[in-house]
Amino acid sequence: MELDQAYRENVNDLYRYLYSLSKDHFIAEDLVHDAFYRAYLQLEDYEISNIRAWLFKVAYHAFIDFQRKNKRLAFNEQFEESGPISKETPEKRLLDKESFQLLLNDIHSLKEQESHVLLLCDLHQLTYNEAAEILDMKINTLKSHLHRGRRKVMIRVKERMTSDE
Repeated sequence: MELDQAYRENVNDLYRYLYSLSKDHFIAEDLVHDAFYRAYLQLEDYEISNIRAWLFKVAYHAFIDFQRKNKRLAFNEQFEESGPISKETPEKRLLDKESFQLLLNDIHSLKEQESHVLLLCDLHQLTYNEAAEILDMKINTLKSHLHRGRRKVMIRVKERMTSDE
């Protein structure tokens, strides 16, 4: 697979992943471009069997490098959902968007590793092996982080639901 085709197939997923990490549209865009630039430079040096997982790994490392350089994250409360136009009511879209934002806030309140594992496995639907390779951790460690993270998020969601009633 050529990089052009990989770009067309994965750019939106990488953007959403990096947006969920950085919480900033412009930073996510810059990191997507940086990730594909790094991929372009390294693509010929590696024999890649799963380019999607490899691109997520490159994007993750671009985010980590950015985070190390800046030592701070910009928080933005807005989340723009992209996708096909549906026949949903504006009220339903607003409630869904708010619910998703609350879920993202719950995920980001976890420990960093638990948050990354949940984002990769549950939100972006990567396999355990792919996520473990991206995060440079063992499968069992990843599963432990995933289990603990899911449990903590479920507790927070249940608490919020009971407080809303």
